Formats: sequence, C-alpha cells, structure tokens
Amino acid sequence: MNKSFSEVKVLVVDDQPVIVEELCEFLQGSGYRCVPCHCATQAIECFAADPAIGVVLCDLHMPQCDGIELLKSLKVLAGPQRIFEAIMLTGRADKQDVIKALRAGYADYYQKPVDLDELLEGVQRQEAAVLEQQKSHQYLGSLNQKLQDLADSIDDLYQDLDKARGLGTQRRASDVEDADADADADADSVSIPAIFDKLSPRQLEVARLVSKGKTNYQIACELGITENTVKLYVSQVLRLTHMHNRTQLALALAPGSSPLHLRQTAH
Repeated sequence: MNKSFSEVKVLVVDDQPVIVEELCEFLQGSGYRCVPCHCATQAIECFAADPAIGVVLCDLHMPQCDGIELLKSLKVLAGPQRIFEAIMLTGRADKQDVIKALRAGYADYYQKPVDLDELLEGVQRQEAAVLEQQKSHQYLGSLNQKLQDLADSIDDLYQDLDKARGLGTQRRASDVEDADADADADADSVSIPAIFDKLSPRQLEVARLVSKGKTNYQIACELGITENTVKLYVSQVLRLTHMHNRTQLALALAPGSSPLHLRQTAH
C-alpha cells in the first residue's frame, strides 16, 4: 500500500545528526518528505536544488552560520517567486534571540527538547500557509495574464474595426491617412519614419495625436475611446518603437527628423 506524502517537503537543519535523524523519522512517519542537513552550507545547496522544499526546520545556534543568517540566505535564493516558511528550534530560549529570529522572518519557534506532537501541529500550520500563498500567487499570475490577453484583444478589435472601415490591416503605417484629409493630415502622411511601420493603423493614429501635444484625455475624446485605452496604446507604441517617453515620440514624428536623430532618440 502506497503511503500518501505532502507535496511540501521539509528541510531539517541541525548540527547534531541525532536530532536531525529523530525529526526526519518522526515527520516522515507523519506524511512528510524530509531533506536532512547538518550545516548551513549543505542546507543552502539542498534548498537551491529542490524547489519542493516549502517548510524549513532550523536550529538557531549552529557553528559558522546561525539560523538567522541561514534564513536570510534562503530568502535571497528564493526571491519573490518562491514561497516557504521557517520554524526555529532552540536549546536556549533567550528572549532577545527569539525576537531577532521572528523579526528575521521565522514564523514560529520551539524550545528543545521539542514536543514532537506540538511540532507536527506547527509544521502542518506552516504547510497550510505555504499552500495558500502558492494558490494566491498562481491566481495573481493568471489574472495578470488575462489582463494582458484583454489588452491584446482590444488592439485586435480596433484593427478589425479599421479594416471594416476600409483601412485594412496590411497597409503600411506610412500609407495611413486621417479621415478628414485636411492640410495637417497631408503633412503627417509624408515621410513617416520606417520605425513606425510595425504599428497598426490605430497605434499610428494615437502616436500622431501624441506628437501634436494632445493629452490622453483629448485623444480619448477625439477617438471615442477611454483614457485607459489611450494609455494602453501609448505604452504599446513606445514599446514597439523603442522610445522612452512621449517627447521622444513627438520628436521622431516631427517633420524633417533625420535617420541619425531617430536612432539617437530610440536608443
């Protein structure tokens, strides 16, 4: 009969091998996969090599590198993406040490000799906390992707609208003319720099209005879209043309901009 183990591994760190062995044996019997370590260096190597480690049991007082320094190193390794929780074990319940450890990021602490049943409850609590944080992290990542997909869909929608109006999606940006065809539009349609060829008709339209010094609100009113949508288009235009700001965009579309000037503006 196969035994069910938690998907969260436990890293057990103590400079006394007997304690490591006892804790690992107990936790493995309670459904946890354990990674035993006898020093901070070994713990760092194991943590880096195994992303399934989500709970760290660590002795506070160890030679060379104590539990607080070890936790700081693990946090640097984890970065903002990897989630884990740490429990401190200590043979001396010095109040200041405990306060320092909790401030450093330990979620809980137990004094040696450890009551194994109490420790198990603590590990279970931290396991639940890790799983909940991972779930929230995945949800936020999914939400961000949906927002990006929505932004892409908006861009596609406006391209389809332009095509339906007879502009076409395959025309070069330098061939796009304003519907009003006034004198300013005639000037705009001459010698559009090649760096703008990759823009859609709607993106180029927004870029031209930006180059005329119009605000996002004015552009939104003129095009009949929301101000947030204008911000999205401006961001896309800057990214696609490798511009850094609206001023560079306006200079790039100014009449008589030289190729050398455009290169300096874009980079």
